[in-house]
Amino acid sequence: MDSLQNLMQGFAIALSPQYLVFAFLGSIVGTLIGVLPGVGPAAGIAILIPLTFQLDATGAIIMLCAIYYGTQYGGTITSVLLNVPGEAASAITCIDGYQMAKQGRGGPALSVAAIGSFIGGTVATLGLVLAAPPLARLALGFGPAEFFALMVLGISLVTGLAGKSMVKGLLMGSFGLLLAMIGMDPVQGSPRYTFDQVELLDGVGFVPLIMGLFGVGEILLNAEHALRPVFETKMSSLILTRKDARDSAWPIARGTAIGFLAGLIPGITGAAAAFMAYIAEKKLSKHPEMFGAGAIEGVAGPETANNSHANAAMIPLFTLGIPASPSVAVLMGAFMMNGLIPGPFLFREHGEFVWALIASMYVGNVFLLILNLPLIGVWVSILKIPYTFLFALILCFMVIGAYSINNAAFDIGLMTFFGIVGYALRKLDFPLAPAVLTLILGPLMEKSLRRALDLSQGDFSVFLTRPISAALLALAVLILLSPLFQFLPVHRSPRGQASQV
Repeated sequence: MDSLQNLMQGFAIALSPQYLVFAFLGSIVGTLIGVLPGVGPAAGIAILIPLTFQLDATGAIIMLCAIYYGTQYGGTITSVLLNVPGEAASAITCIDGYQMAKQGRGGPALSVAAIGSFIGGTVATLGLVLAAPPLARLALGFGPAEFFALMVLGISLVTGLAGKSMVKGLLMGSFGLLLAMIGMDPVQGSPRYTFDQVELLDGVGFVPLIMGLFGVGEILLNAEHALRPVFETKMSSLILTRKDARDSAWPIARGTAIGFLAGLIPGITGAAAAFMAYIAEKKLSKHPEMFGAGAIEGVAGPETANNSHANAAMIPLFTLGIPASPSVAVLMGAFMMNGLIPGPFLFREHGEFVWALIASMYVGNVFLLILNLPLIGVWVSILKIPYTFLFALILCFMVIGAYSINNAAFDIGLMTFFGIVGYALRKLDFPLAPAVLTLILGPLMEKSLRRALDLSQGDFSVFLTRPISAALLALAVLILLSPLFQFLPVHRSPRGQASQV
């Protein structure tokens, strides 16, 4: 009942004219970012953070969150009409969505994607309302040792599940921790790793770094590839037939559940949730041979899971302070820039803000449902703009944004440097998610470590003698050692079945 009352109070704030405008603009801009192939939600949020500098904390985060889940909608349009995913989570939609478009059924494909996305996002937000407060109250009982162990677990999850190589994930996690140590020592107050640069005394600027790694890096990477021409098709109708609605009902329900559960686990991306939903629908279908030839279930399930995951991923952020994906990690950085530390204390210290943000997520989903289909023609027209012009405009905007933070050319140089680094890392197939996560969690983890050691008078056994801390660290070790399990010896049973020993 308390959650419902708090949510109503949140709606009173979120429905005020100024925050409605921020949610509306964020939804539009987020959809545009999702439509542009290769930019992606993390890069889009990073590029657009400077837009929120003049806003209050509530308005800034409402707008950035609207951009975040707006990107989940936008990527579907290019997946269906061009067979080019706007972002990774929409890649699986290309398989059946593009085939439907070629058959003249692009309208129903986009309609079921919009409806499924709305249902998945709305249900996941309801789950956030019900699950977040109890989890936050539970986490309030954590001490410094438990918080340190929890952050180690979060880093191990993202490091272990991001990319194809555990070694590369660990290297990128270490890279992020090294960057997090630049600046003033939080205990001794002395400079460290600043190379006598006054600009680095406050640490590496988060916005120039993120804009460089994700924004400039993505643009350089995508500049290597030419954009495909738009597939010309006449969508006779956007209205679903009864058969379409009947065939899509259960895939939408299952996609909602799969996306929500996947969003609770740090390291499981929206792309992974969409892929799991697609596999589930193909396994459960009475006509699996239709998948890949224009099955509407192959659009409904993944698209629903994608948006359900996006909203459910906010639960670990709000309750434990652990970002579940690179996009949420960038959002977490925006939280901290506005003086808001995600975690269990967020509900207690900034309850009004949290509930207004949750209410705005409902509002944003309604905006996206209303605007998504009528503006399809506009988004497709934007894709006809030569990418050379779009890249130049985006780079110009990023340079202005980086400079406007401190009115310093140093930040432009920092963004350019990390843009080149991000490009090189992407070319070498290094995952960026672990670096971003450890960059953000590094200072918090260091403070928890030092507080725990101060309380225990330097005794490291405090992390093993406290049950919750020991369990979390043990789980983190298991995750990091999981690649070794494939080297366990395998023998054959008498019936020829393989088993591990």
